Amino acid sequence: MPKYLLLAIFLFFTCQLQAQTWEIGGSIGGAGYIGDLNPNNPVKISGVSAGIFGKRNFDGYFSAKLNIGVGTIAAYDNRSGYAQFRERNLNFKDQLREVSLTGEFNFMNYIPDAGRNKYTPYIFTGIGVASYAPRAQGYHGREVGLRQLKTEGQLKPYGNNTVVIPYGLGIKYNLSGKFTIMADMGYRYAFTDYLDDVSGVYADKTKMSALAAVLSDRSGEKTGVYTGTVGSQRGDFKSHDTYFFLNFTISFTFVTANCYF
Repeated sequence: MPKYLLLAIFLFFTCQLQAQTWEIGGSIGGAGYIGDLNPNNPVKISGVSAGIFGKRNFDGYFSAKLNIGVGTIAAYDNRSGYAQFRERNLNFKDQLREVSLTGEFNFMNYIPDAGRNKYTPYIFTGIGVASYAPRAQGYHGREVGLRQLKTEGQLKPYGNNTVVIPYGLGIKYNLSGKFTIMADMGYRYAFTDYLDDVSGVYADKTKMSALAAVLSDRSGEKTGVYTGTVGSQRGDFKSHDTYFFLNFTISFTFVTANCYF
């Protein structure tokens, strides 16, 4: 085998190793949720989101990303276009904190400042953990934490954290040099139905604390007629809620540009 061919093979594999790059960045955007108080609109933004991440790019197609994010979600029955929701009159606000590890796949070979493609669509999925703490608004002008109240008659409060499955898609563009801008929509399937404190049926108010009884059924706050009878439907009986982050991101990639031909 000619020595020049051997040298070319050696350089090729050396450059492939060096082509593995690190990337850091931050994002800001909107957050929303799909659940008992918003079952029909999968893109309704109800709060803001922000995050930081570190990413390992194995090549121009595949990468692994560690992300830390926060976001606020909320919903209000009294603003709904459905009469039965307005009659139920529940509301919540929840600040989410998330740590996730995701795998990302670019549809085009993308290496900022060194590759041929200036942009690429991409998809991602992975696993994460999110903390949540729903609160009710408008009770005598203050917010009230709902977990400890057990508003659906639970024997014990639901958890502080939940496993989530992130998945989504986006597009990235090489803004300049090693800087990339991205926009993506990422949903999180949560292994809980209590991001909004609502899941099943109305419980017996006589077995709750006074505050829990008041916040479990708010249907009669304006009319004086309460419709939350024991065993009647309060939530949508689904086993989980979903939330999403719509992110706009800027990142910097540490690329060994000399290795790309």
